[in-house]
Amino acid sequence: MIVMKFGGSSVAGAGRIRSVGEIIVSQIKRRPILVLSAMGDTTDHILEAADTAIKKGFVSIEKIEEVHLKTIAELGLGKALQKEMKNLFWELGSLLTGISLTRELTGRTRDYLVSFGERMSVRITAAYLRSIKLEARAIDAWDAGFVSDSSFGSAELRGESSVRISSFLYSVIAEGILPVITGFIAKDENGNITTLGRGGSDLSATVIAAACKAEEVQIWKDVDGILTADPKLVGDARPVERVTYDEAAELAYFGAQVLHPRAMQPCMKTGIPVLVKNSYNPQAPGTRIEAGSDKNTPLIRALTSKTNVILVDIASTRMLGQPGFLAEVFREFASKGVSIDMVATSEVSVSLTLDADQELGPVKKELAGYAGIEIKTGRAIVTIIGDVRRSSEILRQAFGVCEEAGVQVQMIAQGASKVNISFIVNDGEAPELVKRLHRSFFPPEEETPKKKTRSKGKTP
Repeated sequence: MIVMKFGGSSVAGAGRIRSVGEIIVSQIKRRPILVLSAMGDTTDHILEAADTAIKKGFVSIEKIEEVHLKTIAELGLGKALQKEMKNLFWELGSLLTGISLTRELTGRTRDYLVSFGERMSVRITAAYLRSIKLEARAIDAWDAGFVSDSSFGSAELRGESSVRISSFLYSVIAEGILPVITGFIAKDENGNITTLGRGGSDLSATVIAAACKAEEVQIWKDVDGILTADPKLVGDARPVERVTYDEAAELAYFGAQVLHPRAMQPCMKTGIPVLVKNSYNPQAPGTRIEAGSDKNTPLIRALTSKTNVILVDIASTRMLGQPGFLAEVFREFASKGVSIDMVATSEVSVSLTLDADQELGPVKKELAGYAGIEIKTGRAIVTIIGDVRRSSEILRQAFGVCEEAGVQVQMIAQGASKVNISFIVNDGEAPELVKRLHRSFFPPEEETPKKKTRSKGKTP
């Protein structure tokens, strides 16, 4: 059994759904369970409709209807599906009408609203799969056993979900049915629709895989897997054959947009491998994410960067030799709800980084009572993911590149996972620095030094 999750771009229209059908047929003997996102930009269109309803008191879902009805027509699907979809359109329109009257969008209503994208997507895709002779059934996640708390917008699945999911899906598969399940959504104990937050659809897939003890999770996106750098910055970025869970989590946290760390947790606990593939290029091998490391671990796996970062330097000579300085600093940040990224410390000082959208005024006021605080905006984190057992070699090469580029490193930190080294530079320096680092660590093949070979039977 495998779990196959297809993102929004993979099911964005009739042509893409046909391609997905071909991928599924090629692996049908592995007993797949499908998890789908909403089609293309559907969720954005739904939220735009909600915004219009609130600001103008006007309800329009024409853009949403057009995309889905056009896809149904192009796939040649029947009237029964059209009727089911029109019922969903009516339900969506009624909800938006209510929003237009109240001129507000609560967390609970927002989750109900955005659920329509996934609900429409699975019904169209399942109908198409039936048209090519696969016994597919569209299933809303709550019917498959997904039960969450009531944290609308970022709900957490309850412990009993795993047992419910496995029991339901084993019985469905035993009937010879191909399950097509909505990603991203669930219901709380009161029957309210919830969403699972960032990486929610991928999380749905990995939760199912863990519950059903699947042999593999496939995450189908529009890239060839995890790349050695952001292709928008580095034109010759190349796919990474394999990474560990820790490496993938660090890449995602520091800017890579492939798989959210939260979504990997169920597989990390069970040891189920995750394969990231490209639905636009299914022949590409993709990237395999799994536990442990191999003997041939490269010097580095990949580079990533995160811009628009704040660097905060805090120092207090009055705290020299006094216990509790760091505890007091972190307590202030926690009490004000400010999340910290990187940290570097000494006896009486600490440097840390934050996302630029966080409010620092209250924290600065509290810390000023016993420490000097300097806030520097317009910074970026550049992160190297690799074999930190060879950190001296990595740093020597990386700092050599920084020196050549005239870049002054302002802070450095090594993650507790022992797979990343990160440093702070000015925002405007990061793009060019990432390009230079990539060229240094991943030179074009024609520039790679060739090893000298010796003739057999001859002594040097």
